[in-house]
Amino acid sequence: MGVSTAALNSLFLRGGLNPCPSSSGSAPWNSAIKLNCREECRRATIIMQQPQSLRSVSSCASRKDGGHVALPGTEGLAPENGTRPENSGGLRSSSPSPSSAIDFLMLCQELKTTKRKGWVNQGIENAESIADHMYRMAVMALIAGDLPGINRERCVKMALVHDIAEDGIPKEEKSRRERKALDEMCQLLGGGLRAEEIRELWNEYENNSSPEANLVKDFDKVELILQALEYENEHGKVWEEFFESTKGKIQTDIGKKWAAEIHARRNKRLDHTCT
Repeated sequence: MGVSTAALNSLFLRGGLNPCPSSSGSAPWNSAIKLNCREECRRATIIMQQPQSLRSVSSCASRKDGGHVALPGTEGLAPENGTRPENSGGLRSSSPSPSSAIDFLMLCQELKTTKRKGWVNQGIENAESIADHMYRMAVMALIAGDLPGINRERCVKMALVHDIAEDGIPKEEKSRRERKALDEMCQLLGGGLRAEEIRELWNEYENNSSPEANLVKDFDKVELILQALEYENEHGKVWEEFFESTKGKIQTDIGKKWAAEIHARRNKRLDHTCT
């Protein structure tokens, strides 16, 4: 069955790529034209799956004089004709330099060793770290299953970068400090596409500007009360304020169901303690 020029050109234009030529705008393409444009179609699809801020960079990667230009996220991949793409020289690499990568990862050590302020204030010894909290949130996104209109991979990434300057301070000051820390971390990473992606993910979460951000914010609350339940069980105490602080604020169906399960287990323990 033939593929219409209009259908494929629509995909190319959405991805910022040049339409492929055809002798007739509505006639099915012949085999030669299909072969030449099949790779372009695949590349346009990849672009549309990227974060919005990266598409403008990706859209520069169109065929010019029959050449092949590497797209962010597809560097080193061979096109369907078996030849390896050449470096265009016009696009930044998606990977940081080895030096920038190791500097950035060494800075992430602070996320592994910095304890969450809320639990430190409760006198918890060996309290969870910022990285502990973000890791379990990422696992929540990983096991959540396929949800309508939700990009789970984006949720996992967002969970891993959302809390880079944890502190028990007023929201506006916390946001200012986090933005400053974000700028420093992205600068340390050497800028480029990966730094832009981290910045976009953080801003998306902070502004709650997508269904993914809304879900990850729910995971943040669910992880909090799950940790509170675990510390209550471990220390034989009741920390009601953590459960009250999230009451009525969880919006997604999966978040509500998981929170309800945590509350049910907690109520069962409290009832058993009182009897």
